[in-house]
Amino acid sequence: MERLSMDVESRRELTVLDAVARDQHITQRNLAAKLGIALGLTNIYLKRLIRKGYIKCINVQSNRLLYLITPQGIAEKSRLTYEFMDYSLHLYREVRQHLSEVLRPCKDDGAQRIAVYGTGEAAELAYLSLREQGLEPVAIFAAEAGGTFLGMPIRGLDECTTVAFDRLIVATLDKPDPLVAQLVGAGIPSVKLLTLKPAAHAGAHASIDRDTPQDVARA
Repeated sequence: MERLSMDVESRRELTVLDAVARDQHITQRNLAAKLGIALGLTNIYLKRLIRKGYIKCINVQSNRLLYLITPQGIAEKSRLTYEFMDYSLHLYREVRQHLSEVLRPCKDDGAQRIAVYGTGEAAELAYLSLREQGLEPVAIFAAEAGGTFLGMPIRGLDECTTVAFDRLIVATLDKPDPLVAQLVGAGIPSVKLLTLKPAAHAGAHASIDRDTPQDVARA
């Protein structure tokens, strides 16, 4: 498959430009929370965008700064947004294709009880792929129980061994190895796990390995 990517720097710059465009009163601390990085590193990104002419910084009070996106910043934000959308569409298309490929033999072999671990965008993609194969998830799991997802109750990790399923989709667009290890440690055989990305465990299936839009979504 063609490998697409949107580097970390570009994704973080897009997040900063978008945040400043939405709220000129945003603080560096709030930006750091959106980016999921340290305050010092956030300051570096802001200074870089100011040097590039994408953001202006104005002192409105002795201890307060105002950030304004410039016309050049708006143009750069539009370019990065287009790049991000194009990247996302290709990524999601590949994820759905991959899931269809690994789910089809499960259905043919009679392993039709498919559960999903996760409640984010990746889990929504897993659900759509299941529906395309004429399947419905038998359960939705997450680290902690509570609430609903796609109309189904969210079960905790401790319930994974109490619900009957043939395969469990590890629905994350991040590197799956930590989650796979956690699920195997919870007593789920690795041969039952289906992933969206390569995992270190031999029983897992995957084919995608790259940065993901979730980084921006988390930001």
